[in-house]
Amino acid sequence: MEIEISSCEHLMYVSEIQQEMYDSAQRRGTGIAKRSIEYLSKKISEGNAVVATENGEWVGFCYIETWSHGQFVANSGLIVSPKYRNRGVATLIKNKVFQLSRGKFPAAKVFGLTTGLAVMKINSDLGYKPVIYSELTQDEEFWNGCKNCVNYEILMKKERKNCLCTAMLFIPSNNDIKEVKNNEPQNKDNDEVNQDGLLSSGQITSGGLHYTNNNTKKKIDEKESNLSV
Repeated sequence: MEIEISSCEHLMYVSEIQQEMYDSAQRRGTGIAKRSIEYLSKKISEGNAVVATENGEWVGFCYIETWSHGQFVANSGLIVSPKYRNRGVATLIKNKVFQLSRGKFPAAKVFGLTTGLAVMKINSDLGYKPVIYSELTQDEEFWNGCKNCVNYEILMKKERKNCLCTAMLFIPSNNDIKEVKNNEPQNKDNDEVNQDGLLSSGQITSGGLHYTNNNTKKKIDEKESNLSV
């Protein structure tokens, strides 16, 4: 399995990704706001997303967006193909997109909205904390993106103070920011490092799904079903 920073070569999967986002939200009656093909294509082609694939098939996806002039970064639209659920894929994608966010915007606060307990657990492991909505970006464009969510009416009735989604926020410390900057790759020709300075190798073994990063392996056994952030 490959878990990579997106590029134009991943545009071939955009229709499947969009459809699964929509279908997943419909099945649950909660979750991911529908995004247009154009919106998702832009994220993919600009390298602002993470795509997991296996044997030419789309496996999972998540993208990032900046708000409030770069003060906030959202990791959004986390989705795993039904065929590949319960294999720890969502955890690997979340780790990867979190690294991407921190690498590109080290001083930004990283946040997400989710109704999934599995995603809350993943976020908590990454250092996110549950917060009230007023601690998130107040950028109107971000909240307008919720208009396509099935729960938008609930959000507005509560005057955008809360909804069915749990808000979670990662606030980087000064040490976190320095560490990210110090870890920026010096050799851009190194085959093991991509353009964002992130390792992206992954493999499946008989013992489960593993992710290789700096020659270490971490067995992931979390089980996810329908997921959003």
